Amino acid sequence: MAQQHSPTLPAGSCDCHVHLYGPFDRFPADREGKFAPREEYPVERLFEVWDQIGVSRGVIVHAANAGADHEVTLDALRRYPDRLRAVAALKSDVSDRQLDRLTDAGFKGTRINLLRQDGQIVSTSGAGLNDLKALAPRLAERGWHAQLWVESGDLMALTDEIEKLPLEIVIDHQTRTMADKGVNYAGFQWFCEQLRRGRFWCKLSGADRNTRIGAPYSDTDSFMQALAAANPDRLVWGSDWPHVGHQPEDVPQESTLIEVFQRNVLDPATQHKILVSNPCRLYGFPENL
Repeated sequence: MAQQHSPTLPAGSCDCHVHLYGPFDRFPADREGKFAPREEYPVERLFEVWDQIGVSRGVIVHAANAGADHEVTLDALRRYPDRLRAVAALKSDVSDRQLDRLTDAGFKGTRINLLRQDGQIVSTSGAGLNDLKALAPRLAERGWHAQLWVESGDLMALTDEIEKLPLEIVIDHQTRTMADKGVNYAGFQWFCEQLRRGRFWCKLSGADRNTRIGAPYSDTDSFMQALAAANPDRLVWGSDWPHVGHQPEDVPQESTLIEVFQRNVLDPATQHKILVSNPCRLYGFPENL
């Protein structure tokens, strides 16, 4: 693995969006589709990357391709309870026993993926909004949140339904708003206002997915700057390692993604808040290592 050289991160920095796959002999993965892993990405490999860039802990977002039973993520949480938390991908028929099992292991939320197709906003893999609505009371009892992979304009269209949920809401990848829509895009401006109100959380991640020009992703800078200006108390950072779905020549370097963050969030105190303090609040990490 090539050595990455990154600017210094504060102690306790958290990568709030990663995925694990394998080893495949223990945790078989779905190897088909755009977001299928080309190779194994076990937790030990993740830690090698974190050690290189100065990340201490983080959040596994369980990927649909990684197995419906969540066992690969559960295994990592049990082995490294001080370093890891997780977000599940659950349907409404999950049992209370399984919910308690996941909660005890360190799961803090469930994720749904929403995409506009033929004029309708639909789930792209497994659980959808109706599952989340049905699950919400049981998740709230356990202190979980909902994580949504949704574009800002689509989130605005769903606001009446989302507002009714008794949960904290975390939005992936800077609202998945593509850079060429511009920072003045109505959906993104609406989201910034909701962020100012404190209704949502947002992950400063996905510059490599929202860009139209490629690395170093400068066309996404204005979006991160706008989110940081709106409410830095409701932001966390994530790398999205191991970057499944990219072509091999386009896979981003974590060092580049950190540089994106540091050139758009200049104040060291704000950087510390987003990298350390906010993840402690959202995911239940101890403030002191």
